[in-house]
Amino acid sequence: MRLFALPLIFSMILFGKTLTAQTGTCGDADTPCSVESGDYYMAMPDSAPKGLVIHLHGAGARASGLLNSGMAREALARGYAFVAPEGYHPNSRFVRNWSVRANESFFERDDALFLREVLADVRAKTGVTDEPVLLAGFSRGGSMVWDIACHDPEFATAYAPLAGAFWDDLPEVCAAPVMLFHTHGWNDRTVPLEGRSFRDGQVVQGDVWASLKVLRETNGCDARQPERNSFEGDLWFRHWTDCTAGKIELMLHKGGHGAPKGWATRMLDWFEAQTG
Repeated sequence: MRLFALPLIFSMILFGKTLTAQTGTCGDADTPCSVESGDYYMAMPDSAPKGLVIHLHGAGARASGLLNSGMAREALARGYAFVAPEGYHPNSRFVRNWSVRANESFFERDDALFLREVLADVRAKTGVTDEPVLLAGFSRGGSMVWDIACHDPEFATAYAPLAGAFWDDLPEVCAAPVMLFHTHGWNDRTVPLEGRSFRDGQVVQGDVWASLKVLRETNGCDARQPERNSFEGDLWFRHWTDCTAGKIELMLHKGGHGAPKGWATRMLDWFEAQTG
């Protein structure tokens, strides 16, 4: 176990499948770390972290629950610090949610600013300054990942949204090319690939295909169609790897609103292939 100068002592306790983490006086499931705009949770590997994996929960979920997730265990095993910010909007239908750009007028907090505060605080606590960062997220958290990738592309080294994309109105273009691996269930009825509307059409989930089109144009994928497609059992892939800049990967699975088996391992394999 790596020791930091007091008071920044980090500890991690692993009991079977239950994972908790503590950073001095904050970070575990009972005691979140705090920044000006909100809270986050963090788990540290046994040695000096070689980078950060930040994972955004879905609407209605708790960030603390991600400390026990497969993504957390996989990230820690590979030597990354794992960070789970809390999307918190007390006046929202889902108290734990994210203020994606298209719906930001419905929410109290600017979550793009909040995530920047979290990243700065994590870097100050851990000393991880130049190492790679993966920003991942599920469902509404996945939509937040798309927003950050598009409007603040320097936030992370790479992006891995799961079952969530832009909401309408979609941006016409993003700020800069990025590396992004999007995963979606073919039978997802909660966030369908084509999106769906709420509140008599006032709020509309964006079309995943349209989201990919925006990013293709930003990345300079002039051919539109992917360079190649591939298949692995029940997983179907489309690879845009010959664009002017950045990379886009799409992975579809036969399931619904969730992750396919082995998603965390595959995401981190892909991330390390981009940064290794």
